[in-house]
Amino acid sequence: MSDTLTNDHAALAGQRRQAAAEARRLKTLNTIFELRAFIALGVLIIVFSLLSDSFLTVDNLITMTKHVAINAVLALGMLLVILKGGIDLSVGSIVGLSGVIAGELLQGVHLSLFGVIAYPPVWAVVILCVAAGAVVGTINGILVTRLNVAPFIATLGMLYVARGAALLISGGTTYPDLAGDPSTHNTGFDWIGGGRPLGLPVAIWIMIILAVLIAVLLRSTAFGRWLYATGGNERATQLSGVPVQRVKTIVYMISGACAAMSGLIIASELTSAAPQAGDSFELNAIAAVVIGGAALSGGRGTVRGTLVGAFVIGFLADGLVILGVSTFWQIVIKGTVIVVAVILDQSQQRFQRRGAAASAVAVAAAAEPEPAAAARSDR
Repeated sequence: MSDTLTNDHAALAGQRRQAAAEARRLKTLNTIFELRAFIALGVLIIVFSLLSDSFLTVDNLITMTKHVAINAVLALGMLLVILKGGIDLSVGSIVGLSGVIAGELLQGVHLSLFGVIAYPPVWAVVILCVAAGAVVGTINGILVTRLNVAPFIATLGMLYVARGAALLISGGTTYPDLAGDPSTHNTGFDWIGGGRPLGLPVAIWIMIILAVLIAVLLRSTAFGRWLYATGGNERATQLSGVPVQRVKTIVYMISGACAAMSGLIIASELTSAAPQAGDSFELNAIAAVVIGGAALSGGRGTVRGTLVGAFVIGFLADGLVILGVSTFWQIVIKGTVIVVAVILDQSQQRFQRRGAAASAVAVAAAAEPEPAAAARSDR
């Protein structure tokens, strides 16, 4: 009898150790997956620093971060959409549309009724362009929530609508000079893309401020909790009284406004606006969000991870340029990175499910009574 109890006790202890070890292993792998964006960024910095002496200089880092900021602003808006389980393919076209609207306004608005040309101030141009992006985003939200159009189809359609609108407004031409004229009091637009308050470009400050605002929105407001809940289980969230439809519409509106802001930064930096601007930018934004650890299925993602993902995409692109890599190969590499990011996301979800199952087994094994105790209770 004692030998049987001893063997049972040893077997149970072995099961407990095995279950606990499996749970720890899966937890470690999940942590590595969570940190994949930081690991990738560190590897990029080390590799490009070894291959080029000019990569890790202060001036180059500021320049690259300025480039990153354009995609980061886009990606932060995209993060909100992906958190609720959606997608927004129209942001690249909104980038071009906002730049064209800025160009049209800064060139002067012909008021034929009064026989004058009005030159709105730069602050009014910025507000109107961001509002235009928000309107396009709101239309996306209405298509998804009210008309039950799949997010992929709705935003794909708006991609063409916004691009077509930009071409119609501009007549397919580029606005070549947006620096303004002192006589018309519409100067200062180039400050958005070229200004350097406290030594940092305005684009970087916009990225920082927007990141802080969205982080506070997600962490410290009911809307943020609603958003994560909607992405995790939309039906259950709706049954609990959360205004799911309104949450969806708002995130698309914010995404459109962020895209318009990116378009303004680009147009200001170049002091010109083209309707083709922002082509394929939506892919960069999605890649940054996924590389940063967000789940395409919704309910998981952070501002910090998205910013790191944007830095990975930006530093990779600029590093390849510094090394003189062909533009064609840059496209191939960027596409490969996006595919790998999605594969890693799917792998992380599988490991999380296995980790949850292993933890449950470990808890159950720990709660199982000792054989000797069970024997005594039987007597």
